[in-house]
Amino acid sequence: MPEFDVAIVGAGAAGLFCASVAGQLGLRVVLIDHSARVAEKIRISGGGRSNFTNTQVSAANYLGQNPRFAKSALARYTPRDFVELVRKHGIGFHEKHKGQLFCDQSAQQLIDMLLAECTAGGVAHWQPCALDSVRFSASSPCGKGASSYEIDSERGTLRCAALVVATGGLSIPKIGASDWGYRIARQFDLPVVPTRPALVPLTFDAAAWAPFAELSGLSLPVEIATGGKKDTMRFQEDLLFTHRGLSGPAVLQISSYWQPGATIRLDLAPSNVVAEQLLQVKAEGNRRKIANVLAALVPSRLADTWVARGPLYGHDWNRPVNEASDKSLQALGEQLARWELTPTGTEGYAKAEVTAGGVDTTALSSQSMESRQNGLYFIGEVVDITGWLGGYNFQWAWSSAFACAQALAAKLH
Repeated sequence: MPEFDVAIVGAGAAGLFCASVAGQLGLRVVLIDHSARVAEKIRISGGGRSNFTNTQVSAANYLGQNPRFAKSALARYTPRDFVELVRKHGIGFHEKHKGQLFCDQSAQQLIDMLLAECTAGGVAHWQPCALDSVRFSASSPCGKGASSYEIDSERGTLRCAALVVATGGLSIPKIGASDWGYRIARQFDLPVVPTRPALVPLTFDAAAWAPFAELSGLSLPVEIATGGKKDTMRFQEDLLFTHRGLSGPAVLQISSYWQPGATIRLDLAPSNVVAEQLLQVKAEGNRRKIANVLAALVPSRLADTWVARGPLYGHDWNRPVNEASDKSLQALGEQLARWELTPTGTEGYAKAEVTAGGVDTTALSSQSMESRQNGLYFIGEVVDITGWLGGYNFQWAWSSAFACAQALAAKLH
């Protein structure tokens, strides 16, 4: 039976990095994945250039039942540390927006870097390799002070002193998403926070959305917020209209905080005080139609659609601005600044960039990522730590993987 110090299940960002660090620290590591290809999320992220970290990372950029759990790992392996590794491999990168770092050329460069680091650590790869059962023994022939796991796979049974679960979440099933990590947690009586799609487009009732479906493809900068007054989250990002609802960075960000049945609030012209500008144009005696005046403040397609809704609210906005009442112009400005709407759902895991929820951090050590089940570790997206859009989830993968690898080396040497 093949024996290893560490078996890491999941060859994504967290699994690859943990394997490379652990291997270079002298551990015998096997990396197992049911897919033939590695790191598909890295490959497709950032439009193929991978937003691999963010220069402004802190625990405040994460959510979960205890976001502060991420603080320790993030402090011990920072964005600067990962950037140094990227530079070491000669990969060009640039900052695009709000601290987001992207490869100049291709995300494949990052994948090649991680594979090269694994090679340097002597990591064994079992891919593609489906797993069956996992068994635990309190005594181990594998390492000092270690327990033992036996893992049945389609390549046979292996024994390891420690098992690291880096299987990610349920998002984007077409690239191999699996619930294996959650099942293993439950097998060993570890709590799992209910999962849901995050960083995902929001959808609306088809009939109610019909006037806005015509705006599909339109993008504009907005301020978006959760609807409640208490613990309101807000972001200033770009919004994208779709046939079924709303997407774009603004909506992906707020979707992680949105709860079914709740409203969201949009300011469609955050840099303008629309009502004041409409009233000013009216005071000048301008006879331009309201839609034409509005088109100077928001995209013309949106202006036309919005003005067409006027009769629904008892206002005739399809008239010259100097003939409109002050009250109607103020109402128009207020509606654009405080557009409240209630999504009916999301586009689901198929379109979600990440999965919120996961293995409960109360069952894990923030220092080592080891669970209360001896020798069993969880890293990356499978844990109930979810980052904002903008490279934060990749940084959590690097940081949690590094913390885990360091702890493994200290325990098994």
